[in-house]
Amino acid sequence: MNATNEDRSGLEMSLPANAENVAVVRHALAGLAESIGMDEPGIADLKTVVTEACMNVVVHAYPDDQPGPLEVDAVPEHDGLTVAVRDHGMGIRPRADEGERPSLRLGLTLIAALSSSFEIKGGVDRGTEIRMHLPLQARDHASAELESTAIPGGLSETTDLRVGPPQLLAPILSRALTSLAARHDVTVDRISDAMLLSDAISAGAPQGFPDGQVSLSILDGPQGVELRVGPMETGGGEGLRQSLDLPAVGGSLAALADEMRVESDEEGEYLVVGIAALAG
Repeated sequence: MNATNEDRSGLEMSLPANAENVAVVRHALAGLAESIGMDEPGIADLKTVVTEACMNVVVHAYPDDQPGPLEVDAVPEHDGLTVAVRDHGMGIRPRADEGERPSLRLGLTLIAALSSSFEIKGGVDRGTEIRMHLPLQARDHASAELESTAIPGGLSETTDLRVGPPQLLAPILSRALTSLAARHDVTVDRISDAMLLSDAISAGAPQGFPDGQVSLSILDGPQGVELRVGPMETGGGEGLRQSLDLPAVGGSLAALADEMRVESDEEGEYLVVGIAALAG
């Protein structure tokens, strides 16, 4: 049964199609897979097929001087996870130039081997969508995980997420936020702070989103990482900030952030949380 706009749950991501962002997608989807009970071999297979599909977008979808968006949707189902990887680029143009990454054709063979089902749609200049289903328990084969290349980013990039139901937010946000924070020259303690903050924000954020779909964006720039939760209904941003208070000890988890503020525009309120990189 197809999910409607009203009952759709899972994860939606949109971020620049760069090689370093593939790791962000992998971490976020691994958090989602863990939350729905996928076994470890299944999660390894998930990471592999998602890496292949996303790297196809990075390598083939857009001209080198005109990077475009990488879109990923993931929907939990009773027997596993369905993932769609989408671009708006040049479309299906498999090639195997000497010295390049293996072609799209080889990537699809690997995806087909590790997925219980998959399909590919698109055409020249119409973009490409690869949709695959991963079962909760991996089939009996040797799972392999491809390593992604971590490339330090010098420009600001934004990862947009929409997650529902709310209980899926904590593992997804924790994985994505700490993956981005780890790119910067930050200490292990600061990574731990980011994890604590993400867990606390995940617990309080749904109060500002009555429809059960939490919207947020993560800005990754030279100065560090900025999390922007919203737009929320009126009072949602301030309510989320107050949910970080710890009355029993007279403190607040907001102190773990380098910056925290509430902003508003015509669409609603936002809680903005900054985690700064160390000064060079």
